Amino acid sequence: QITTVSGNEFLLQSDIDFLILDWFHAIKNAIDRLPKERSCTSRNLEYKLRRSTSIELLNSLDTESKEPKPEHRKSLIFRLNYSASDTNDRSRVKSRLKKFISRRPSLKTLQEKGLIKDQIFGSHLHLVCEHEKSTVPQFVRLCIKAVEKRGLDVDGIYRVSGNLATIQKLRFVVNQEEKLNLDDSQWEDIHVVTGALKMFFRELPEPLFPYCFFEQFVEAIKIQDNTTRIKSIRSLVKKLPRPNYDTMKILFEHLKKIAAKESVNLMSTQSLGIVFGPTLLRPEKETGNMAVHMLYQNQIVELMLSEYSKIFGSEED
Repeated sequence: QITTVSGNEFLLQSDIDFLILDWFHAIKNAIDRLPKERSCTSRNLEYKLRRSTSIELLNSLDTESKEPKPEHRKSLIFRLNYSASDTNDRSRVKSRLKKFISRRPSLKTLQEKGLIKDQIFGSHLHLVCEHEKSTVPQFVRLCIKAVEKRGLDVDGIYRVSGNLATIQKLRFVVNQEEKLNLDDSQWEDIHVVTGALKMFFRELPEPLFPYCFFEQFVEAIKIQDNTTRIKSIRSLVKKLPRPNYDTMKILFEHLKKIAAKESVNLMSTQSLGIVFGPTLLRPEKETGNMAVHMLYQNQIVELMLSEYSKIFGSEED
């Protein structure tokens, strides 16, 4: 830790001993270049570091040149805290951590006791819907509403990545069941909203297209006759669990609106298929056919967008 007399603090931290020593030597060399009357001796510095004590060095350093200039000298206090734990200390710490972890209650136990709330991200779709007494997660509805309000004309919508730190912040707010207002200025970047929506679907323990349907959808997309292929996809979609079907219908209706603005946002059905294919459906166990699977994943999403009315419409349509 380096603290200046003006109140600025800097923390240099690492678990790598040789890196800490490099820092020490760099600071020591800077001190050695100072006038002798204003610097500590290297011997005292090394001794105090070895003793794992806190040392304070009052020095004058020029911030613009290696050689100190009287008119630019500033007094700094360097407080360096360096502790090197021996092997026995580390063993004791590891032992205590193992005991702590072994006694730690499971996430399920904490949730049953009400100590941890059910999460939105990372939970099964049907559990989120049961908790909200709905068939479509509220977060999905809010994201779609926000994108359709201010993102339909945005170049590369859903393809361009938002700031990951802000997306994670949004994820935290949603998981804490805080009241979410996507019109708030902190979510102003619409790519943050689309990034969070994609993350929600990616983190589902079982994708929107359930694992047991994956091979059936792949076989359906392989059918050569277009009419038969559409009927087969439609039949499979109708068999999906209610939360999966309703969420899928709303999502694809939304993505169809995105594709309708292709001339402005440059997102065609093919582009959306590439973005959402691997996000919405994937095999339970990855095999050596990942590249082939990805091609089919993209094609399935693309077909369902281009033939939305035939797949999700009523029997009379």
